[in-house]
Amino acid sequence: MPRMTGGDAIVDSLLRHGVDTIFGLPGVQMYGLFDAFARNANRLRVINARHEQTTAYMALGYTQSTGRPSAYTVVPGPGVMNTMGALTTAWGVNAPVMCITGQVPSAMIGRGRGQLHEMPDQLATLKSLLKFAERIEHPTEAPQVMARAFQAMLSGRPGPVAVEVPWDMFSLSAEVTPVEPLGVRAAPVPDPEKIAALAKLVDGARAPMLWVGGGAVHAGAEVQALAEKIGAPVVAFRTGKGVLDSRHPLSLNTVSGFHLWDKTDLLIGIGTRLDVPIARWAPAPAGLKTARIDIDPAEHRRLAVTVPIVADSADGARALAAAVASNDDPARREAVAAAKAAGLAQIQKAQPQWSLVETIRDVLPEDGIVVDEVTQLGYIIWYGYPVYRPRTLVTSGFSGTLGYGFPTALGVKVANPGRAVVSVTGDGGFLFGGSDLATAKQFGINLVTVVVNNASYGNVKRDQERLFDGRHAGAVLTNPDFPAYARAFGVNAWRVENADGLRGALREALAADAPGLIEVVSDITKDYPPYEFHQPRLKH
Repeated sequence: MPRMTGGDAIVDSLLRHGVDTIFGLPGVQMYGLFDAFARNANRLRVINARHEQTTAYMALGYTQSTGRPSAYTVVPGPGVMNTMGALTTAWGVNAPVMCITGQVPSAMIGRGRGQLHEMPDQLATLKSLLKFAERIEHPTEAPQVMARAFQAMLSGRPGPVAVEVPWDMFSLSAEVTPVEPLGVRAAPVPDPEKIAALAKLVDGARAPMLWVGGGAVHAGAEVQALAEKIGAPVVAFRTGKGVLDSRHPLSLNTVSGFHLWDKTDLLIGIGTRLDVPIARWAPAPAGLKTARIDIDPAEHRRLAVTVPIVADSADGARALAAAVASNDDPARREAVAAAKAAGLAQIQKAQPQWSLVETIRDVLPEDGIVVDEVTQLGYIIWYGYPVYRPRTLVTSGFSGTLGYGFPTALGVKVANPGRAVVSVTGDGGFLFGGSDLATAKQFGINLVTVVVNNASYGNVKRDQERLFDGRHAGAVLTNPDFPAYARAFGVNAWRVENADGLRGALREALAADAPGLIEVVSDITKDYPPYEFHQPRLKH
């Protein structure tokens, strides 16, 4: 057995599980771990940031854009609590992110004596949110606890996990037995009786609709084969976009999909919560049958459907495609094409937002990645932005995490240094973490950030005025000179006012292959409100 410190044992486990980059911010409780990082610098890259939240968001972006597990490390107490927004978002988008944090010294845990960064039962707090959270009490426990944490976050429905380590255990050495990865737990086999029942519904349906979410991001080939065999449209919103290439004739966004909703008689969700059609498009068409393919048994308790199938999305779609009869009806194809055209015509009315979004799509290469934000362009991206490949639109999903975009995009670019990555954000959200332009410059993270400046939390301001007799409060912002702000960090910067200006600046910024910021000065909140697309049955 090799002799290792607790920090060494954690590094060994990270490497055995394929983690070669860790995002972190050091502090006194973590010295032993960061010393292990330093002694393994030839095998493990450390990227630090200017705020704990950024380390977690970078890990999240790394994972969302690759599907591979990632890890970050911060001090306990206030440090780990600063990352809760990212952990909550990781939970919402099913991202396998590992938080490694410290604790007060072993002898002081639970005593409430006011140790540095102490908080009441940190582990219980983490367990309330994450798939797995455990304390490593001694270096000898580290390999097994780490292996179980990786297994938990990658098995079934993926999700975030955490381990905490007492201050003194990072530097304590002991004879440690390394543990190889435990492997992912086997996915449930699709129930043949359930598949047969759903196949019968599909064969009898006049207008079936497939709806895909982030749980189907790895199942694109299987979803496409099923859709083409039965001639069904595939609708996606946010995390499901790119499962089927937006250019495919059967691929629809939610604006187009709504045009088919009233005639839909069978809705099949694949790796999705089905929130939009079930909750936002209510009431459902008369006689609608529903089904879901989802690996998480709990999901089938949360939403009752006609046929629930507990299975991996790819396995379930493949089994269903094998069981159904071919029925690629030309009339159905024509209806889908008409809906697709009608949806595009609606999206094109959202100006000037759509012209800016369309410009980004035109300039980016096919494999370029956009990271959204809770901002005016972000809303239109959810509905209309064409996505050609899985994981090329990175989003906070239903979490709607303001301030998520820019730091997450840094992690996306770290994971994809050879691909164009664009962060689309607003003036409000950007300044949650704008100081990490310093991190981009320090580590050569050549991210291009588009900041739309309307000097407000735009949607909040518009909603306040709309709902409260023109009054607003807390939504108006005073901003810095954003190009000057960026240049102060040594980052290239541009200021533009319209889509033509954005086109030229974005081309220059991507060609420079360096960190860049483009400010788009536009009061776009006075034009098309995004909620016109969100709940189309409701009048606003």
